[in-house]
Amino acid sequence: MMRYKIVGMVLFTGISCVAYAQDKFTLSGTITIKTNTETIIGASIFIPEVKVSTVTNAYGFYSITLPKGAYTIVVSYVGFESIEDSIPLTGNIRKNFSMVEKGKTLDEVVVKYNKAANNIRKPEMSVNKLSIATIKKMPAVMGEVDVLKAILQLPGVSTGQEGATGFNVRGGSVDGNLVLLDEAVVYNTSHLFGFFSVFNSDVIKDLKLYKGGIPANFGGRTSSVLDIYQKEGNNKEYHATGGIGAVSSRLLVEGPIVKDKSSFVVAGRSSYAHLFMKLAGNDNSISFYDLNAKLNYKINENNRIYLSGYFGKDNMEFSNFFTNNYGNSFINLRWNHHFSDKLFSNGSIIYSKYDYGLKIKYVGIDWASDIHNYNLKYDLSHHISSQLVLNYGINSIYYQFNPGTIKPMDAKSPINPDQIERKYAWENAVYVSAEQKLTKRVSLNYGLRYSHFQRLGEQHVNNYANNQAVVFNRDLQIYEEGKPISTTHYGKNKKIVDFGNLEPRLAVSYAINDDQSIKASYNRMSQYIHLISNTASVSPLDIWAPSDQFLKPEILDQVALGYFRNFRNGKYSLETEAFYKKISNKADYIDGAELIAHKAIEQVLLNGEGRAYGLEVMLRKNTGKLTGWLSYTLSRAEQRTPGRDASEPGINNGQWYRANYDKTHHLSLTGAYQLTKKWSFGGIFTYQTGKAATYPIGKYAYQDITIANYGERNVNSLPAYHHLDLSATYTPKPDSKKRWKGEWVFSIYNVYNRGNAASIMYEQNRETGLSEAKRISIFGIVPSVTYNFRF
Repeated sequence: MMRYKIVGMVLFTGISCVAYAQDKFTLSGTITIKTNTETIIGASIFIPEVKVSTVTNAYGFYSITLPKGAYTIVVSYVGFESIEDSIPLTGNIRKNFSMVEKGKTLDEVVVKYNKAANNIRKPEMSVNKLSIATIKKMPAVMGEVDVLKAILQLPGVSTGQEGATGFNVRGGSVDGNLVLLDEAVVYNTSHLFGFFSVFNSDVIKDLKLYKGGIPANFGGRTSSVLDIYQKEGNNKEYHATGGIGAVSSRLLVEGPIVKDKSSFVVAGRSSYAHLFMKLAGNDNSISFYDLNAKLNYKINENNRIYLSGYFGKDNMEFSNFFTNNYGNSFINLRWNHHFSDKLFSNGSIIYSKYDYGLKIKYVGIDWASDIHNYNLKYDLSHHISSQLVLNYGINSIYYQFNPGTIKPMDAKSPINPDQIERKYAWENAVYVSAEQKLTKRVSLNYGLRYSHFQRLGEQHVNNYANNQAVVFNRDLQIYEEGKPISTTHYGKNKKIVDFGNLEPRLAVSYAINDDQSIKASYNRMSQYIHLISNTASVSPLDIWAPSDQFLKPEILDQVALGYFRNFRNGKYSLETEAFYKKISNKADYIDGAELIAHKAIEQVLLNGEGRAYGLEVMLRKNTGKLTGWLSYTLSRAEQRTPGRDASEPGINNGQWYRANYDKTHHLSLTGAYQLTKKWSFGGIFTYQTGKAATYPIGKYAYQDITIANYGERNVNSLPAYHHLDLSATYTPKPDSKKRWKGEWVFSIYNVYNRGNAASIMYEQNRETGLSEAKRISIFGIVPSVTYNFRF
């Protein structure tokens, strides 16, 4: 006799041992929110008579096959009233459910964080899910709740340094993260040097971070996948949500186009600190804006189309020295189709762009670069039975890379116009994966992805002696840029080089009981495009480049083993995971490499290898007035580039050295406390080991110029990084029945004004003549107040 129980408001079930009758029928449909018909991702559908369950997919669709008979259907999702219905199953039935949000209480505040990880029996590990409700309870810089700041509090996730953009996962580089917003690739995730993220939380519907055990439908990166979906818009009523802050403001408007059939949502943000800077006589200017939009139209019960987009831009002007701008944009046309009660499909046509530029006024140069991609994907979800679900599909991406367009700023500029040759590539993939329940205790998720990448013309490709774009000077014992001996011209769309890789995936879960499980996973990933940067953090001027005969695709192999447990009926939970990952063809740069506007980037790159390993622990309190989590990561990230033969020393004498993003210790404590209906509080304390650095070990004079002499790479560390952030939210009229609802958010970033080091600069003191080190800090204490509203 199998048992089932509710743990943390998520229902876990065993597999029934009942012998099914021959006649089987399928119950399927969509789960939505009643007030606005937004689809719900991850809602649980449970059949108590046979102890079988399933969850809705990324589009709110579910399908479950049962023998002929009468059944009770229980639909549940954290934060919503459960639904119970009786259905006589005598044929295939399409049944949609609309869920109602629970009223706000003081006795029990449920954190919806990581619902997927709470599912003890699900063969899914190294996955974290954060609800927007949880994120909005966390303190934020300038009063703005932030998706990226939230995921940085998870184990295995860190940032390079103070003011760094992007994030690092399990010792991986920033370019190893596949960041998707409504299935479109986002290349730079930050505004204002990482002060804000490009994700407006008002318009975010659902997000999930995969650190390992990545499903076969994702590919093209070697570190992680951050999968984010935007809201679809209320198709019943018009509403507006927004906030007015000290540095930026935002506004979201949503409503029906045709009631109960189509809807829209439009959200915008803009900063205005640059206006105050100008009024104060400050010649510097830093600003950003972004716009999110989405339309959807329900053609009939089996067909629905979506059109979504994002447009964002950063502009930075520093006096009369230089101007920098960069931005993401995309548009996605998506079609959902039900072939049958068991077969669901999603097709997308996506265009994405990332552009970045620099104007240096005193030089008179105007430099611009960009990357475009055109993405066609088609995915199918096939619910074979309650024990087996198949997912399969295809993906094709065409890339256009512009490494640099150089123009003079005006007629007086000495700069000559130039265009670094554009690069083109085509990446294709086909995949199949299965989620299968073998027994009442064992569940599997396995799959296979085949990826194929082609570098295409039109382009002139350099040829080098011995096919070596980097040469080793044995007299000076240094690596130098090779000189081309000839060039080969490839016409438009002519193949230059291609690569193909099989990428197997496997995850297994063994449920010890309803509250404990052990999980393990393995996945191989291939990455064909690379961020060319020799800094620890992403710069808007870093260049994306495709793999070629010199810059090889990175190949990742990762294994992970975890133990998961719920305590006291889900009030507390523990997650522990150990991981090991190895990357081949890890690009490394020769000493003194100049990357920006380099016409032949292969002349400063060597291929090496990387590895990372560690232990992650997370303890969570899920219910009550006080909720939150404590996370800790102990890890190591290293890379090595040995010589190409016995006569070469390689980089760093061919020895393993700390990667720029290596963080030995990472501790984060996150809490939210609901004091009364009017007042709630949040706090985050973060501690990270200082990032790897290379300090000078001496100096020498050359023609009256003092030059620092540096030792081996990354043997030193910056000072430890830590800060405390606090927030308080005041809701004047929490029980008001009026349409207008408002709240005040008071927050302090870096409460004790810690001067975290962005870098260490070495220079000579003009008075004493002695060399000295200076810590460069970007952010000190930052208080803010924001008024949020909804009507």
